[in-house]
Amino acid sequence: MKNQITPCLWFDNQAETAAKFYTSLFEDSKIGPISRYGKEGFEVHGQTEGTAMTVAFQIGGQSFTALNGGPYFKINPSISFYVVCETEKEIDLLWEQLSEGGTLLMPLEKYDWSEKYGWLNDRFGLSWQISLGKFSDTGRKFSPAFLFMGPKHTLAEEAVHFYTSVFPDSGIKGILKYASGENEPEGTVKHAQFQLQNQTFMIMGNSMTPEFDFNEAISFQVSCDTQDEIDYYWNKLSEGGSEGQCGWLKDKYGVSWQIIPSILDELINNPEKAGNVTRAFLQMKKFDIAKLLQA
Repeated sequence: MKNQITPCLWFDNQAETAAKFYTSLFEDSKIGPISRYGKEGFEVHGQTEGTAMTVAFQIGGQSFTALNGGPYFKINPSISFYVVCETEKEIDLLWEQLSEGGTLLMPLEKYDWSEKYGWLNDRFGLSWQISLGKFSDTGRKFSPAFLFMGPKHTLAEEAVHFYTSVFPDSGIKGILKYASGENEPEGTVKHAQFQLQNQTFMIMGNSMTPEFDFNEAISFQVSCDTQDEIDYYWNKLSEGGSEGQCGWLKDKYGVSWQIIPSILDELINNPEKAGNVTRAFLQMKKFDIAKLLQA
């Protein structure tokens, strides 16, 4: 199985604005295809025909999808993006740009784990951890970071093993645990770094009562070429979780995933096919490639 895991960010009619802002911050960045809502499914999505539905974009070589989904879900720090900057000039400029109109979570200064690090929410609510370091530390510019808080913090190590068991080309790079005398239960995960399909992910654990939790505002799209792949990821990731409409599901930890056929973009961006395809997939939970092609 060869798949790509793409973070999807949920906005309330700000997808194009956000994509343009993010691509202005990083080198090797660009806006990709934009899909638009049709008249089909208005009773479900409530969006005016012609409004941008999804905006594909890349920043620093990492693919993202911005989705105009309406006011139903808000991005929060339960999932953030860890960014490695190799120079102080870069980290200072990026911090200045992202902090404008945003909120501070941890000030940009020296910490035990970094000579310079800060954590903030930007103007759209998206959470960033900015760290001075080397790309060799993570192997990538961006790494999604899950925050397991409250009762979930004891499940962080289990989650690392679960995710790496589901995806091929995966492995655990390291798990740092709380030691005796720290303010967290000894042996629980402080920080873990792992790879899914050669993409770096992180998990942090904290027993504090959470003010937020995972929701649909940040999900991860898994692009599948075959029905067997869709069936595999759907069954594995939904076990103990819940199934949603149009390829969405929540795993046992509450993290949202979209299991989608790689041919979907081609179909919904074809004016002659988009209407029938949209009507078909609005009736689906798990995607059925044969029915989409038939439509």
